[in-house]
Amino acid sequence: MNARDPRALDVNGLTIRTDQGRTLVSDLSFSINAGSRLGLVGESGSGKSLTALSVLGLLPPGMNASGSIVLREAPDAPGTEVIGATEQRLTGLRGRAATVVFQEPLTALDPLMRIGGQLAEPLRRWRGLRGPALRRAVAEALEQVRLPDPDRITRAYPHEISGGQRQRVALAMALACEPALLIADEPTTALDVTVQSEVLALLDGLVAQRDMALLFVSHDLAVVSSVTDHVLVLKDGAAVESGSVDDIVRRPQHLYTRDLVDSARHLESALERIVR
Repeated sequence: MNARDPRALDVNGLTIRTDQGRTLVSDLSFSINAGSRLGLVGESGSGKSLTALSVLGLLPPGMNASGSIVLREAPDAPGTEVIGATEQRLTGLRGRAATVVFQEPLTALDPLMRIGGQLAEPLRRWRGLRGPALRRAVAEALEQVRLPDPDRITRAYPHEISGGQRQRVALAMALACEPALLIADEPTTALDVTVQSEVLALLDGLVAQRDMALLFVSHDLAVVSSVTDHVLVLKDGAAVESGSVDDIVRRPQHLYTRDLVDSARHLESALERIVR
């Protein structure tokens, strides 16, 4: 019998290099327990999105990872090493152990396939649903992400719905896999402020409802602080500070973290003035 391990994700000494030897992420270590939430924060080029991609074995061609990344489907399930795993093994991990919602949902949606068919695929694969049960599950998945008129959405192609609706569909597809870990990589950056707030509230509620682990990637500390409980700050591919959201926001230690906190406060003040 396997010993229980609370970690849904365990990253140790992760280093990402190009084939030419340039280091993009250096000796990064962190873990996320089942049901916990971690925010990866940093400016463009900090290595946060590459870190998220490496968790699923999705690094672009010309890059390679070393160190260790272990994913676990459940506390009593054996951990699986991602680095060095075969594509067949990784395909088995993607979905049940971890899945991702990207900044631009069109990267996850087939432009030539109706929304209903795309959402049906993970439900068919992971839950074994067919026929009327599958159709009901598709409708329920769209209702859970608060999409109005699910019948119309089911019949639509991705270009026929709005950006906010596409992001909700992408979230529904990710959650249909019932993953132990949800990775959200800048999921609201391309949305306007009002829609962004709605999607963040939806994500927060759905993750809590399912008690899944969350790795939330963003350049915006204010956004990260609204949906996570711990933060890891990256700069130039290295961790410079980590801690609870409260500690990072109220008592930042590193100069770069202080700059991020100040920027978040200035943006919040500016938005409040606009609203008034």
